[in-house]
Amino acid sequence: MTAIAITGKGGPEVLVPQDMPVPVPAADEVLLRVHAAGVNRPDVMQRAGLYPPPPGAPDTPGLEVAGEVVAVGDNVDPSLLGTRQCALVAGGGYAQFCVARADHCLPVPDDLPMEQAAALPETLFTVWSNVFERGLADEGEWLLVHGGTSGIGTMAIKLAILFGLKIIVTCGRAAKCDAALAMGAHHAVDYKSQDFVEEVKRITGGRGVDVVLDMISGDYVARNIACMADDARHVTIAVQGGVKAEIPMHKVLTKRLTLTGSTLRPRSDRFKAGLTEEIRREVWPFVESGQLRPAMDSTFPLERAADAHARMDQDHIGKIVLTV
Repeated sequence: MTAIAITGKGGPEVLVPQDMPVPVPAADEVLLRVHAAGVNRPDVMQRAGLYPPPPGAPDTPGLEVAGEVVAVGDNVDPSLLGTRQCALVAGGGYAQFCVARADHCLPVPDDLPMEQAAALPETLFTVWSNVFERGLADEGEWLLVHGGTSGIGTMAIKLAILFGLKIIVTCGRAAKCDAALAMGAHHAVDYKSQDFVEEVKRITGGRGVDVVLDMISGDYVARNIACMADDARHVTIAVQGGVKAEIPMHKVLTKRLTLTGSTLRPRSDRFKAGLTEEIRREVWPFVESGQLRPAMDSTFPLERAADAHARMDQDHIGKIVLTV
């Protein structure tokens, strides 16, 4: 099969198509003939040598795929053969074939294009587990999300609408704010021309937000805390702005704040299976009804993975996907 190899630490040019053996599904796994694979920020970090795959995961990048089940391992229901599935995987998605745990797969509705199906798992699993599980977001609450037009940000907007949250996003320019508002964000703040702390206070009438989904960290943490209401939750999922932060602990005490965070890729198979089942129950009906679809930026053929990563470094809005 053709798969994308990372030939060294560096820019998009280190992503090179190579011939590799087709993987064989082990017990509890399925083999997918990949139709499409999502491109995500962790793939970029892995390419740059900053995010090595967990033990046992393929070196080939790619954390989400959609395709047809062509083989099953032991303990897997053979009725899955021939079905359309999308899956969260620990790696190996940039390829013509990819193995996935059967209990990390979700059925692709007939009217959902494979490119869109491949754009769902990574962001959907991340936002659901961090906003709704760790962040305990509830109907009617305020949610602040940075990077409102990223894959994570656009998924947060869509889930906020479906589950009755009031969402404020930050974006890097006015056109991105307009795009976020068109997707359904209730408020969008241009952080380059506006102080998002003051804007959040204005929008919420001085109350603050109940949940912050933070992928910046660094000096954003103290500013996020200034945006938070009493008993609010701050969930960090990335540290694009730096790994160290100064925390005004008196505000944590007086507001009774919760600071938490998580990463998804290294979590156990058991955790991901439980998360898959919860999403199947709570969210997937919206996919099946057509109410939840990913925001799509662009698609590239598998062999042009380097171009897809170059696009990732540009001013994109929504998800970038490789087609096979």
